[in-house]
Amino acid sequence: MPKRVDHDQRRRHIAGALLRIAEQRGLQHASMREVAAAAEVSVRLVQYYFHTKDELLLASLGYLAEELGARVARRIAALGSPPTPRDVVSGTLTAILPTDPESVRLTRTYAAFYSLVLAEPDLTRHGAPHPDLLERLLAHQLRAAQQAGAAHAELDPGLTAAGLLALTNGLGSSVLGGQRDAEAALRILTYHLDRLFVPSAGHTPP
Repeated sequence: MPKRVDHDQRRRHIAGALLRIAEQRGLQHASMREVAAAAEVSVRLVQYYFHTKDELLLASLGYLAEELGARVARRIAALGSPPTPRDVVSGTLTAILPTDPESVRLTRTYAAFYSLVLAEPDLTRHGAPHPDLLERLLAHQLRAAQQAGAAHAELDPGLTAAGLLALTNGLGSSVLGGQRDAEAALRILTYHLDRLFVPSAGHTPP
């Protein structure tokens, strides 16, 4: 019998090759041929699953977001059940910070996509829902904390969530760039979180 082809696995394999290129060398000069070589498949097979480079880029970005989402889920699950809204916010943001080899790889890969968009702004017309999903998750947790009296009532959850995500991304860039180490970035993030949430009996701001 002919071998059954797992098309999703093949798509992920090819996208994984592009993500490795993104992390190691950036995406400005990555071609379908280079991706095919990295994936050890033919260019025709790459084009069969991804008709254009933009289609490959966007699909790969989706798989990258899945990886980050799984990391966030693991971080939150490790905090105990049920986690508090602050636990979810802190766990999400600290999972994004480049503090270990996995998160450094994810951050470097995301940075390659950001750099590509700066060089090829037309890519933004396709949109990417992943940052918006993270902002909505954070905003939902901030509202829950306000309702429980665990976050300051005057906060705007949406604006605060956007600011926290921007802060975390900026801290990640500063770690990759050597401006500060991961421990310093975590201290800065914790400093800002401490000023959003009402101190509990088990948590005292520094």
